[in-house]
Amino acid sequence: MPKPRKMQVSLDATPYYHCTSRCVRRAFLCGFDTVTNKDYEHRRQWVEDRIHLLAEVFCVDVCAYAVMSNHLHLVLHINQQKACALSDLEVCQRWHRLYKGTLLTQQFEQGKALTQAELEAVKARIEVWRAQLHDISWFMRALNEPIARMANTEDNCTGSFWESRFTSQALLDEKALAACMAYVDLNPVRAKMAATPEDSEHTSIRLRVAQVKNKKQQPTALYPFVGNPRQPMPEGLPFKLADYLELVDWTGRAMRADKRGAINTSLPPILSRLAIPTAEWLTLTTQFEQRVSTFAGSERAIRLAAEVLGYKKPPCVGQAKQLFA
Repeated sequence: MPKPRKMQVSLDATPYYHCTSRCVRRAFLCGFDTVTNKDYEHRRQWVEDRIHLLAEVFCVDVCAYAVMSNHLHLVLHINQQKACALSDLEVCQRWHRLYKGTLLTQQFEQGKALTQAELEAVKARIEVWRAQLHDISWFMRALNEPIARMANTEDNCTGSFWESRFTSQALLDEKALAACMAYVDLNPVRAKMAATPEDSEHTSIRLRVAQVKNKKQQPTALYPFVGNPRQPMPEGLPFKLADYLELVDWTGRAMRADKRGAINTSLPPILSRLAIPTAEWLTLTTQFEQRVSTFAGSERAIRLAAEVLGYKKPPCVGQAKQLFA
């Protein structure tokens, strides 16, 4: 039986999570369906545009994403501090970009005079929204529901488009975060949908590479890379962008090698810093979902997270010993 979400998501354990949504009955979300001879490729842009919008509205940062033919991957960072720092008006404005809200909240945003009782009602509603703005369940709901409605309208049908709920995996340390991001960014390469990461359409890695080529700043829709951990540590991913791009490129080449012995022995600096052996790294970046269950990280990180979330027995410890030693 699936664990309740409260036993999978906890900011005390980690703010980073890998989320996956799959189409019901493995039906096509995008691309060309050879069974029905229908082309759904345009739907991938629907999903990518929605991800970018939600990155602006929610206090949930998008670290990586890949929109595949019948499923999508996201690596998300819950930014509770950002949500708490928003003013009541900012929370209201963000929420109203997605939902109508109430008559009172609309009047509050417009600056109309409200009675004390009405202001208290608005305040209570805004605090609910503030919590939802850094909730990955609400993020995934705001992503999946509109896509399902659009697809059903286009297909002239009703019923479920996505499976019952999205899956999530807690990424407990830097090794797990880097491995999962690379796994997501290289999904199209592994599925033979693209020859190189930068050619992978509707992925975060393509967006990051495009910004680098155009000598622009990092994409505003994505959580930025801020360099290796230090004090004081700015807000962002704890890696150098150049190191990560080199790592993804190296991993992509390794995955396409006919034999493991043909892999270049010159490892990217980031892989050396994370101290992950080559064989384990390639296993993670090709089999992350199969080899990792609820938690991804070192044995120590998993035991700490399990204690925080109330597990009687820490899960995935054996896998952690193999892959995150």
